[in-house]
Amino acid sequence: MQNMAKGQDQIWPELPLEAWADTCQTLQLWTQVVGKIRAALTPWLNHSWHVVLYVTERGLSTSVIPCESGVFCIEFDFVDHVLWIRTSDGAFRQVLLKPQSVALFYSNVMSALTELGIIVRINEMPCELTDPIAFSEDQTHSAYDPEYAQRFWRILLQVHRVFSKFRTAFLGKCSPVHFFWGSFDLAVTRFSGRAAPLLPDSGPLAKVMREAYSHQVSSAGFWPGGGNIDHASFYSYSYPEPKGFRSYGVRPEGTQYNKELGQFLLPYDAVRLAKSPDSMLIEFLQSTYDAAATAGNWDREALECALGVPGKPRRVSSRS
Repeated sequence: MQNMAKGQDQIWPELPLEAWADTCQTLQLWTQVVGKIRAALTPWLNHSWHVVLYVTERGLSTSVIPCESGVFCIEFDFVDHVLWIRTSDGAFRQVLLKPQSVALFYSNVMSALTELGIIVRINEMPCELTDPIAFSEDQTHSAYDPEYAQRFWRILLQVHRVFSKFRTAFLGKCSPVHFFWGSFDLAVTRFSGRAAPLLPDSGPLAKVMREAYSHQVSSAGFWPGGGNIDHASFYSYSYPEPKGFRSYGVRPEGTQYNKELGQFLLPYDAVRLAKSPDSMLIEFLQSTYDAAATAGNWDREALECALGVPGKPRRVSSRS
């Protein structure tokens, strides 16, 4: 184990999945309630970008959502452990984040919206989860550990910061750094500019997934773990996966290709305990992107640039 700088364990805190698995599952379902509200009222945006949540200085936010009376916003505040619902006319409601069933959380959120004059109906069945239970009937998931919820958010803050820096080195189409509540991960995605073959997916989300992967991508993200992966990890994949991608010599040491997921994985703890977590994470992001862009024959000269520097416009030549 490498020595950590003073305070690094607070900046990049431990997040052992076994210590907060129940809270993680409940929180994912709560974010799905909120995310589905945004999805129900927001016009469709390419690759499902209209459904995501965004990292804020206090938690996760929907950003503004249109409604008949103007706009409103829903935000998870992991500092004071409150769900805020605020409208553009100054009205607001709060739902406390504390141990409570998904059914009660759902009821409280929908009641708060009704009190604010916001009428919305959503599909109550969770997405991308095994053995889903309708929100209004879910008395099974009710854990909420504020310490671990806040740790998760603090990690998202750091990951968002590094991902945002990495994003500046790309001139082509690139997603925002955003949080997908279905898969419960923070992600950033680069596009080559070429269309991709139709995703062979016949499940209930087939239309959504096919639209999301309509074009060739290199995507990276952070995920707290679950299923057969019992630890938080950074991931990176390419769709469609080009020949030679999985055998590319990616870095840093400890990165492995997971055949079941079709992704390169780097354990979060490897980054957290590194002498320079930022440098290790950038190395992972760049190396796995290199694998996707090289194996996928991307037009790298046209798509790439140097990392952005605060206050300095990118230099543009006559050939740009």
